[in-house]
Amino acid sequence: MKILVTGGAGYIGSHTLLQLLRERHDVLVYDNYSNSSPEALSRVKQLANADFEICEGDIQDAYKLCEAFGSFRPEAVIHFAGLKAVGESNERPLEYYAQNVSGSIELLKAMQRHDCRRIVFSSSATVYGEAKYLPYDEQHPLQPTNPYGRTKYFIEEIIRDWAASWKDASAVLLRYFNPVGADASGRIGEDPNGIPNNLVPYISQVAVGRLKYLNVFGADYATRDGTGERDYIHVEDLARAHLAAIDFSATATGCEAINVGTGHGATVLEMVKAFEHASGRAVPYKIGPRRAGDVARSLAAVDKAERLLGWKAKLDVADMCRTTWNWQSTNPNGYTQK
Repeated sequence: MKILVTGGAGYIGSHTLLQLLRERHDVLVYDNYSNSSPEALSRVKQLANADFEICEGDIQDAYKLCEAFGSFRPEAVIHFAGLKAVGESNERPLEYYAQNVSGSIELLKAMQRHDCRRIVFSSSATVYGEAKYLPYDEQHPLQPTNPYGRTKYFIEEIIRDWAASWKDASAVLLRYFNPVGADASGRIGEDPNGIPNNLVPYISQVAVGRLKYLNVFGADYATRDGTGERDYIHVEDLARAHLAAIDFSATATGCEAINVGTGHGATVLEMVKAFEHASGRAVPYKIGPRRAGDVARSLAAVDKAERLLGWKAKLDVADMCRTTWNWQSTNPNGYTQK
């Protein structure tokens, strides 16, 4: 199948790209490299022993998008491209709305112009906001607590309306919980620009010596040890979920929101201990105040993914920490080799 992947050089995009190539799909990666590296794409080519097309561009660039669609003629789109840091979104909300929401609208316009009716969207569990009950199921009220989460919510609603307006359109909204881990090869992994916004890459950079200590945002939540609890999912499992969603979209019409998680949670301090065990390194940390927009606990109800996609997570926290450390220890500076 011909699949256009926006943000394919990014963390989740590159791992999904690898799975797509191994399944012999024909892929065009569309990426502006704002939070990714072309080196990731080179490594994916080596790992898959397969080639694919690349178009450097921004999803807000309507002309460039139409050029890519016109030459490649995709049958489906997997949409990863977007800004994704909760804290940063509080500081730069307009940039998040422009890139994530406006960019997604331009993407849907390009799809419509070129008769591409299938999309899998990289959404987020942040659309749920504070839990009314746990685990979150797909019927839980949507009340995101930060600009990043609101951009995902608005894009979901836009895609839902787009799918309803176009006969035979098919959309799958994958609501990720907390992706971590790396490919077993250690050749690709998460390499954020600057100081990481997510927990596990921050822990791994402390363990490898790039950062002195981990900042723990809040230790007074109503959890087992007072730190935030999250449903972590291995990026390889998440990549498999995208392939299952693409297959599902071939026969389904309309729009479906589907959680992608494990159904099990770990606190910040539990993840620190698990990573120390995997790496054999101490991870010093300091407790600080809560971070604006964070919730206490986030756990996924995952039965819908198994029912509709035939998918369930296979890897656990130990796998996540082991593969993250393999990636970080063999690539201490990420894709930048110094």
